[in-house]
Amino acid sequence: MDNVCHTLVGAALGEAGLKRGSRFSATALMISANIPDLDVLIFATNTPPVSFRRGWTHGIVAQIALPILLTGVLWLLDRRRPREQDRTPPFHAGWLLLLSYVGVYSHVFLDYLNNYGVRLLTPFDWRWFYGDAVFIVDPWLWLVLGVGVWLARRRRAPASSTYALVIASLYIATMLISARAARGIVDRQWTDAHGAPPHALMVGPVPLSPLTRDVVVDAGTHYERGSFSWPATLDLNEHIPKNDDRPEVAAAREDPRIRAILVWSRFPFWTLEPVEGGTRVTVIDARFMARGTFSASTVVPARPGSSD
Repeated sequence: MDNVCHTLVGAALGEAGLKRGSRFSATALMISANIPDLDVLIFATNTPPVSFRRGWTHGIVAQIALPILLTGVLWLLDRRRPREQDRTPPFHAGWLLLLSYVGVYSHVFLDYLNNYGVRLLTPFDWRWFYGDAVFIVDPWLWLVLGVGVWLARRRRAPASSTYALVIASLYIATMLISARAARGIVDRQWTDAHGAPPHALMVGPVPLSPLTRDVVVDAGTHYERGSFSWPATLDLNEHIPKNDDRPEVAAAREDPRIRAILVWSRFPFWTLEPVEGGTRVTVIDARFMARGTFSASTVVPARPGSSD
């Protein structure tokens, strides 16, 4: 999920009453709800970001270590800046550690919900996990959580934030159930029509519309792409050749930028464009058709004696 959503979750948990247990409780919740995204620093390097994101800082080791690290930083801050005699509760390291774990695991769970993917078991297993349930930027969660936090602060009523968290949780549960049901329907319809199940399948969320889903079916040599709408309407209207058997593609796979995006890619396909001296080969993921961050290109030189 996006960082606005992560921050609102941390803020809502604090306003629901969890910030009362220690000094820096609200800070711990909001920072820990975002801290796995430290891996965005990769954008300042030459490493392709999609090959690194949602790995080391989202996996098992980070899930255990990041809350301890954050609690240690807040402990040092408390030592350097003693609490004034006011309404602020005293520092309680155990409570902050607990809240930091709550924040980090809320982040990992929310990231799992979308179709971008998260490597939950890093570094012991580098598989990607996909919830395919909630879009990576969900304004409905923003609205519910944002209103709950605002009302809780304005009225000094923790119940408003609690209700917002309950509504958001019910919405997420409904989207998870809907995602599983929609996937089952698409799988059955494809199998009935083609006599065999798809090689791979995504029935993922789209912006704003909880009743519509984006569909990608791996049919072997190509992808079928379209939409699913409730109650049970499947419309596959786009045929995308993979082109992965071309010799230029085999050569392009050796390029570091291509290898990096293939680490992340779930439904890769290739486009080939003749250019001076060879062929421009581009790999794109069918989940995200827009070029840019979610694609990579290289020029494969023409083979000696070829007509290119």
